[in-house]
Amino acid sequence: MLPLVVGAIGVVYGDIGTSPLYTLRTAFTGPYGLSLTHDNILGVLSAIVWALLIVVTLKYITLIMRADNRGEGGILALTALVSRGVADRGRLRWWLVGLGIFGAAMFYGDGMITPAITVLGAVEGLGIIAPAMHPFIVPVSVVILVLLFAIQRKGTASLGAVFGPVMLLWFIALAMLGALEIARHPAVLAALDPVYAARFAGANPATAFVAMGAVVLAVTGTEALYADMGHFGRSPIRRAWLFLVFPALLFNYFGQGALILHDPGAIQNPFYLLAPDWGRMPLLLLATAAAIIASQAVISGAFSLTRAAIQMGYCPRLTIEHTSERTIGQIYVPFINWMLLVAIIALVLGFRTSDNLASAYGIAVTMAMLIDSILIFVVMRRIWRWPKWVAVLVAAPLLAVDLTFLASNSLKIPDGGWFPLLIGGAVFTLLTTWKRGRAILMRRLAEDAMPLDLFIQSIEASPPTRVPGTAVFLTSTADRVPHALLHNLKHNKVLHERVVFLTIVTKDIPYVAEADRVEIAPMGCDFYRMVAKYGFKDEPDVPELLEDCGRNGFAFDMMETSFFVSRETLIATVSPGMALWREKLFVSMSKNATKASEFFHVPTNRVVELGTQVEL
Repeated sequence: MLPLVVGAIGVVYGDIGTSPLYTLRTAFTGPYGLSLTHDNILGVLSAIVWALLIVVTLKYITLIMRADNRGEGGILALTALVSRGVADRGRLRWWLVGLGIFGAAMFYGDGMITPAITVLGAVEGLGIIAPAMHPFIVPVSVVILVLLFAIQRKGTASLGAVFGPVMLLWFIALAMLGALEIARHPAVLAALDPVYAARFAGANPATAFVAMGAVVLAVTGTEALYADMGHFGRSPIRRAWLFLVFPALLFNYFGQGALILHDPGAIQNPFYLLAPDWGRMPLLLLATAAAIIASQAVISGAFSLTRAAIQMGYCPRLTIEHTSERTIGQIYVPFINWMLLVAIIALVLGFRTSDNLASAYGIAVTMAMLIDSILIFVVMRRIWRWPKWVAVLVAAPLLAVDLTFLASNSLKIPDGGWFPLLIGGAVFTLLTTWKRGRAILMRRLAEDAMPLDLFIQSIEASPPTRVPGTAVFLTSTADRVPHALLHNLKHNKVLHERVVFLTIVTKDIPYVAEADRVEIAPMGCDFYRMVAKYGFKDEPDVPELLEDCGRNGFAFDMMETSFFVSRETLIATVSPGMALWREKLFVSMSKNATKASEFFHVPTNRVVELGTQVEL
């Protein structure tokens, strides 16, 4: 258990663990900064405590982590779970799945801001240690980010080995710095009483409403708790939170609060000013390491989310490289990597300080949290079969908290909150356009293709010349004749002595057991239908699949096997389907997608591509 707990501390809690770098300071600075009064400080501290308790401890740690999809978590896993629960409610299912995909799209907007704000927040310690170094904060941050993204191709297995110990040291440092300041001014602990948060909200409703936009920064990163459940398990993540992370965060926030109560001038950077002069440089180095680890968790999450979206049919096939021979989760997606880097550098250069970036941060997080609350309500009713009154009693307060945070963060939209919304909206458009476009394409192909059973009957009636070997036709329409087969028969006028129609299906579960992987059915005349099932976190590999078939009595000689793939040339039309601009977008995405043969690791020297034109 201990190695798993330490591993969870390193991977899961990087984002929420670096929030003390900027959260409390943001509440009292910037365009909506509060005045530094005794009641405001204790009120904000009390709100942070109860936000961590309600949103993280009760909602995610206690409730949502129970909703695992075969041991896996994350918004896509939750969406797949909900989809199964409302499979009999067509329209409702459509809306709920769309909501889940929108939440996943928001992750990319949030994922661009997290590395920028955490690295900037850490490096800003230079301005406290040596004010003359202030002009170098942005250049140093950019260099760190470029190096971080440049090493992604090499893999993070060796770097990941130190994540846990470094973050363990980070949380111990957070707790110690806070505890020392609390010991000097213990009166700050009064803010543990929720009465202070209630009094703060009651005395200044408008001020408290605005302050919620800063308080929510303390709970960013909660999605990582759920998303990484499959890597570490529910118990290690919960133990790490309850016994180390949560207490360390409370100590540090209260230490910062005690400091600014005693010395309001420390609000310029209460985190670094908690440390003595001699400890600020080591703290800067430790904070930078923690920021890199928090950024790495987001980058890896973006890679994993992209792979799941590809498998579920919401994203075009992209090049995916495996960076570890032992861990299938260690992947690298070049397109996503460089897209994130360009956007993050633009954010750093555009906003220049973590205070400014905080204005853009939070809107995507709160939207994702709200969507999680809606989906978990459906799980409570349709999967767990809780009584309606119990589900409402649990979900209503969570929805109220999420809506409050979202409404408060909506004030940030003109000051930078538009950025994650723009990114999330663009990604959502791309994901849904690809899903809808593929459905239209499959329908067009099915309309034009001959039913497979009729084709086999015609072959049986007037057999063509058969040549030695096996032909494997990759097809997504299992009951229709692939265009590649018709073209091959038309132009070459021969068939292989054994023909296999291979369809790869992605199930709405993370992994499919090896025993359930493949189904092979003879269709007569040496034609076979093969359906290979994968989960949305599995890695489809056709050669490996055929080797497994050989071990189970259906052998393939790779030197005698040819793979045939249809390559569609798509033409956007005004026919019913999608808007013309979306059809053109789909055509463009299709042109840039990785070939099916490459994505499924089919040996390139065994592939024959045959093209066809399709009007959408």
